[in-house]
Amino acid sequence: MNDSDKNNGFKTPEGYFENFVDKLMGKLLEEQSVLPKQSGFAVPDAYFDTLNSKIHDQLKREGKVVRLNSFKKYYWIAASVAVVLLLFFGLTENRTEEMDFSSLAHSEIENYFDTNEIGLYIDEITEVLPLDELEISDIVNTQMNDENVVDYLDENTDDFEELNLEDYE
Repeated sequence: MNDSDKNNGFKTPEGYFENFVDKLMGKLLEEQSVLPKQSGFAVPDAYFDTLNSKIHDQLKREGKVVRLNSFKKYYWIAASVAVVLLLFFGLTENRTEEMDFSSLAHSEIENYFDTNEIGLYIDEITEVLPLDELEISDIVNTQMNDENVVDYLDENTDDFEELNLEDYE
């Protein structure tokens, strides 16, 4: 037995299990019963003789007809009005201006293409770009720093020494 079983708070009296069978058999053999001899229910005299006639009389009588008003129709009307109002106010309140490419900054578009793979090749992109609006100054006019060019060449060429850039080393 575990220690927790010893300290559970339930105790039996001394010699309880030795005398238990004798006490039980004595109670069973006693003729005094705890149950009453008569039931507490009694049927009135000639009740079953007149039962059929009373049931027939009750069935033959017509009861009052109470018409119940159906409120389902009013619930459906109220629900449909509420839905129409919610749709009307929900659709008209959340209208915003449509977004187009003219409202986006060029840096946002470039950032999108840099961070997302869209699965387009350069040939497909050039077909979509408007070349009529493109100026040569947009491409050539970018100012490059000499140090940036040297750093780029240093990182992307195999033989940096063959370029003969002695001043920037």
